[in-house]
Amino acid sequence: METSPTVATIVAIFAVEEDKLRVLLVYRTGPPEAGTWALPGGLWDCEESLNQSAARKLVQETGASDVYLEQLFTTSGLDATRPAVAVAYFALVEASTVRLREEEAWRPAWHAIDELPDLAFHNNRLIQQGVDRIRAKLEYTNIAYGLMSSEFTVRELQATYEAILGEPLDRRNFRKRMISTAVIEPTGKMRREGAHRPAQLFRFTSREPVFL
Repeated sequence: METSPTVATIVAIFAVEEDKLRVLLVYRTGPPEAGTWALPGGLWDCEESLNQSAARKLVQETGASDVYLEQLFTTSGLDATRPAVAVAYFALVEASTVRLREEEAWRPAWHAIDELPDLAFHNNRLIQQGVDRIRAKLEYTNIAYGLMSSEFTVRELQATYEAILGEPLDRRNFRKRMISTAVIEPTGKMRREGAHRPAQLFRFTSREPVFL
């Protein structure tokens, strides 16, 4: 008798911490693939939408809601132990707002994307597709708002872009582009950091997805 495939949602949750783009992984303590790291996810119960299922998993793992969440792709064959369809999402969260679950079983932890171990269920491939999508969307959307606090300096925003792109950017050109495209606007506030002169604070003109 043929077995009906299961449907699962998987969420690649990204944040920038210590100037590195990181992804949230959970350490699997049960089969299949026990003893390996993997992206958080779960079986779809058919009682909520797939988007709601992904959003619930995001809140469960990080405590963060009202963040940037986008469907990445749908595929099969990630689980070699049974027929399964996976609906993958990626989310962008501001690191300081995250409160990870404090549990020994299936414990979560941030991992730098350039230092990942071999992951369960071909998750390395999924993460790379998520990173590629984020990098591409930096060029034509305000997607970076999902990784930033409500107020920030241009230097902090540039550091976030550099963490995602994996390369340095020209400071003057970056500032000019961000302001000329109306992605950000000044708040009228300043912040002093150490012995440096106060830096102007900015905010995104919209914290909803906008095409530039």
